[in-house]
Amino acid sequence: MTTTLIPASQLAPQFTLPQSLPSTVYLSHLLLGQERCTDAFNLMTKIDNQHLYLADFASIDRKLFFKALVGQADTPSDSYLVATKNQNDNQDLSFRWQTELPSANVGTIANQNQLYSYISGQIRRADLIGKMQKNDKSSQYKAGILASNHFVFIDVESLWKREGLWEFVMQILEDGFYRINSELAPIPLNCKIILVGSANLFTHLRSEDRVFFKYFPLLAEVNSELDLTKYSEAQYLQWLLSLANEYGVQLELSALMPLFWYSSKLTEHQQRLSLSILQIAQLLTQAKALTHAKSVSASTLSNALVNIKKRHDSSEIYAAQNFADNFINLQTSGEMIGQINGLTVIDTQDASYGEPARITTTVHYGDGEVIDIERKSELGGNIHTKGMMILSASLYRIFGRDAPLHLNANIVFEQSYQEIDGDSASLAEYCCLMSAIAEQPINQAFSITGALDQFGNVQAIGGVNEKIEGFFKLCQSRGLNGEHSVIIPKANVLQLNLEPEIIEAIDKGLFHVHAIAHMDEAITLLMQINAGERNEDNDFPEKSLYGLVQQRLEKMAGQDDDDVEPSFLQKILIKLRII
Repeated sequence: MTTTLIPASQLAPQFTLPQSLPSTVYLSHLLLGQERCTDAFNLMTKIDNQHLYLADFASIDRKLFFKALVGQADTPSDSYLVATKNQNDNQDLSFRWQTELPSANVGTIANQNQLYSYISGQIRRADLIGKMQKNDKSSQYKAGILASNHFVFIDVESLWKREGLWEFVMQILEDGFYRINSELAPIPLNCKIILVGSANLFTHLRSEDRVFFKYFPLLAEVNSELDLTKYSEAQYLQWLLSLANEYGVQLELSALMPLFWYSSKLTEHQQRLSLSILQIAQLLTQAKALTHAKSVSASTLSNALVNIKKRHDSSEIYAAQNFADNFINLQTSGEMIGQINGLTVIDTQDASYGEPARITTTVHYGDGEVIDIERKSELGGNIHTKGMMILSASLYRIFGRDAPLHLNANIVFEQSYQEIDGDSASLAEYCCLMSAIAEQPINQAFSITGALDQFGNVQAIGGVNEKIEGFFKLCQSRGLNGEHSVIIPKANVLQLNLEPEIIEAIDKGLFHVHAIAHMDEAITLLMQINAGERNEDNDFPEKSLYGLVQQRLEKMAGQDDDDVEPSFLQKILIKLRII
């Protein structure tokens, strides 16, 4: 028999790390996994009149990333803006860019000698194109970032919010030049513009703005994760050390494994690591500040992580207190018919934590409707409603092939006073429904999460680590006894990254995590009875769970009259063959 228990080696990611730290690090290491960005950026430098849109994410350090990105490209030659007379009219002047150093008798209007600049926030026209500064005797041109930088990074939302400024920049691209005022000749555009924003906004602009479509054909998407099936731990170590170096943090060898675990937790995947510069840099700088040592070790990192959790766990503490005070009724021992422990995740803007939820089901004679009380009370979201409909479809697929069902079921999250959404409770709701119909008790030491499809397959859900940790903490507060277990989808195993104390409890046999692929496996674990398989007559074994469900449904439909025990007089008449 194939066990559903997950071995300890699969409860957290496993990494192979070097035994010593590299002696040198480079800024270019921060571009690990960013080949799409570097290829697009380098292609832009080779094509005239084509600029770049850089799609990044919130936790990237833009200035540091831009520094690394331009550092790997070929450095353009310095350019000089000079004034020349129009051959047709000696009175008219025109401006042009040249890479040769102008002679002493030729005035230099602007010097394009800065590699790059980034601008965001309250952007003004003068910031972009410069302005004329007047004194008592003359006026002098003060160059803007377009005339002094080879690469100009602009926050697209800052530009987009000011419609006039957006149109102004698009017109510069269309004309190929800009004017300081009506008296001066136009200044040719001689830099590359890189707009920085979300990928969604790029899609919108490509479809809505003709000029943008023309001049921004190149998209560079910043990768937020590193796939360890394509890159090595040693390469990521170089990325970490380069990041630490830029923020003035020195890492000890012992700090590497906790950093890798933390990075994997950010991605919620055992084979992926986070490229979120800000989140990891914030952890490193906080760990450095909390210690008096010059370098960051495993213990200082652990201390920093504990402090981070303390700053954001007030909601979790209050929720745990409600369970401790029995304000929330949830059993973690014994057996109950039509009751099961589901698992939910409470998300706030800065933190999330898992919390068990009691789900109950009652059944009675009816017209075959499975009633979602959350939806009826307008506390169920659209995805939760979809999950309930799939649950109903699974029920009818198994038991309603040839005739309508004659029962109604009511399913509810007990003591829930806010909207519930998501389909991750559909497996728990299905098992609870089967228990209520068959009148078979569910082991309350179990909790369960998983989303169903119409064929009974258990699909992946979100927040698997938080859900397991939430139930573990509740059971731990009440005393672990070796019976407490969590059932999760098998598809979520690669996302497991549990805390060391949970893994230790599992190693000691005090707690268990099961991974399943089909809803029938959950039934066996929860009720210690096989689900059962159909025979050629479309019937289930009598002593299987589905057999008990089938018998109850037939009884509700009035199809069990032949099974009614005959009275004493009827037995005599039957024996005398009168009836």
